[in-house]
Amino acid sequence: MADYTLHDDAGKEIARLPLLHGTLGSAAADVRRLLDDSGITTYDPGFSSTASCSSAITFIDGDQGVLLYRGYPIDDLVEKSDFVEVAYLLLFGELPSDAELRNFSRDVTLHTMVHEQLSTFYRGFRRDAHPMAVLLGVVGALSAFYPDSIDVFDPLQRLISIERLIAKMPTITAMAYKYTIGQPFVYPRNDLDYCSNFLHMMFSVPAEPYTVNPLLAKAMNALLIVMADHEQNASTSTVRTVGSSRANPFACIAAGISSLWGPIHGGANEAVVAMLVGIGTKANLADAIRRAKDKDDPFRLMGFGHRVYKSYDPRAKVMRRIYEELLAELDLADDPLFELAKELERRALEDDYFVSRKLYPNVDFYSGLVMKALGIPLNMFTAIFALSRTVGWLSHWKEMIEDQDQRIARPRQIYVGATQRPYVGIAQRRLDGAAPKMPTGRPMPSEPSIVGG
Repeated sequence: MADYTLHDDAGKEIARLPLLHGTLGSAAADVRRLLDDSGITTYDPGFSSTASCSSAITFIDGDQGVLLYRGYPIDDLVEKSDFVEVAYLLLFGELPSDAELRNFSRDVTLHTMVHEQLSTFYRGFRRDAHPMAVLLGVVGALSAFYPDSIDVFDPLQRLISIERLIAKMPTITAMAYKYTIGQPFVYPRNDLDYCSNFLHMMFSVPAEPYTVNPLLAKAMNALLIVMADHEQNASTSTVRTVGSSRANPFACIAAGISSLWGPIHGGANEAVVAMLVGIGTKANLADAIRRAKDKDDPFRLMGFGHRVYKSYDPRAKVMRRIYEELLAELDLADDPLFELAKELERRALEDDYFVSRKLYPNVDFYSGLVMKALGIPLNMFTAIFALSRTVGWLSHWKEMIEDQDQRIARPRQIYVGATQRPYVGIAQRRLDGAAPKMPTGRPMPSEPSIVGG
């Protein structure tokens, strides 16, 4: 292990930082004692160059387009595994034996029902509430329904909460959908696998029998696997940050849902389909690409480029193949939206503007199209993402809790506000040009209009 030396502007040595090396990826300068030893901090908005933890769960090589879960390539897992097996892998570090997988699957299956009183909880939401708002509220409330498993210092309670959340997220998500469309909730079925059970709860109705199409279950399985984890993204680091205070796991996952809801994180797949619908036809593609390259135009091509990947997103390759299989098997090969998406991808990858900036299609570009082919409405896209990503969040939460080096998250800052000054009584204060002013604009609506609106 070598040291990295910091110098000031005059060339004087400030500090020696040990270099830490993982099994894959870049080395990291250990700055944990930098403030104590030298009196300075690091400055890294967005944490683009900061490792907040060590983790053995997921590895990404953005330049080469590599995504590994516990060392296994994402395309191998999609081809050879199912989602529950991948969940076990992410949580416990190894692929399960046959007995381990059967026991884990059984434990998850036996937790799929939710407390019956939760159905009345849903009725507190407006029918037009966004499913993510419903998901956020219901998951956050689970600690009130299952207080017997919120002691994060008890390994058995941690495992019970993990299994409960993995099991109940499909039920809670399907209930959110049913509530928004006014249909009765559908109970989970223990005779169905994880993905088939979710599709059954989403799309069956009491009035007639419903048989899950195996092809749709396969596509859902692939979708959940590719979205299950993605290293220290915004929502995962949120879960770790909240968990570092030893908050209960239900609160941590609710925090992850809040972060994922953001339109430039989990909401991006919604934006892709909305963008394609807005473009409409191939005849409008040239104008859309022209507008995307105009820095003064707010229009953007959603689903291109990624904070980490500087080559083709490996998840997008998997989703593209799955989508093509869906179209062929469901006789949707002439789907105009897919034809539009393929042509947009082709033109973008032949355009020097996008190629030079390494703006390749990402997972959002095709995952949204897969969900659309599955019959999932646009407002449910991010909720499906949350369902899948819960496994990754729980894996990181478990790893963080068990990490002896982990401390409560407490970032530093560069303070740029006023220096210490005396308090001025209100009679002596005056407004001048430099004083902050309250924002102006449309007045706040009255309470009755909020309720009625």
